Amino acid sequence: METFAEYILKEKDLIEKMEIIYYCSERTGIYFNKSVIFKTEIARMFMNYKGKELKVDKNLVLTACLLCNCKKVECSRDKDEIHSFAKNGANYLRILGFSKKFCRICEGINRYSNLETREKESDILELVDQFGGMLLDRPERKGFDVEDALVLMQYRNLKDYENIYINEFIDFVNETKKIELEDRTGMNPFIKLVQIYNESPDIKEFIKRIEMEYNDKIEEKMLKGERKSSEINPNRALFTKETTKKILDCLYENDKLLNVNEE
Repeated sequence: METFAEYILKEKDLIEKMEIIYYCSERTGIYFNKSVIFKTEIARMFMNYKGKELKVDKNLVLTACLLCNCKKVECSRDKDEIHSFAKNGANYLRILGFSKKFCRICEGINRYSNLETREKESDILELVDQFGGMLLDRPERKGFDVEDALVLMQYRNLKDYENIYINEFIDFVNETKKIELEDRTGMNPFIKLVQIYNESPDIKEFIKRIEMEYNDKIEEKMLKGERKSSEINPNRALFTKETTKKILDCLYENDKLLNVNEE
């Protein structure tokens, strides 16, 4: 029987992958919200912008972005929960059939596990988690602007750590923030993404708006033509009954894995 890991990695379309994990989260209670999608979108832009320079498997990294927080507790102030969610998530993902490498990538989203062997892909997860998180509002503060978020990431959050992609990421952010989208707002791609995030009432709406309003503009303006606007179907149906049934049928087959008792 196909494992959940095989099923989700086989799906190369990022929007379809998001739909699958959305229904998985509904069934299992794993952590999956708009912020996960927001950070994954930044990772997608970064990897498209830098292309083969990064020498990573894009599909693997984007899947890790969507799943690495699966055991995170939202708005937790408990240090034990904050320090252990990445490791707990990696253990859960291993049960779902993911490889040791994939699980180490996910566990490396932060440095709390003190992994002896750190996967290079983890550095991408770390960058988008740190930078993307600071752009968004939190209960205790407003989101930072792009320049402040970049400075804080570089000189406060990650100043004591070696991240092999930080210079490439800084270049990506600096170049991206210069772009003005042709939608009469004059917003750069990061500000526009934050706006869509704030205006979307739920995960489904956020995913739909990224696909229909955002990706085509970004691809055309900065992402080196990897995905042409003409390839985006404005009538693409998302979260249809047919899609829902297809995904839920697969999740039903994997029910024992997805609802495994981890104790």
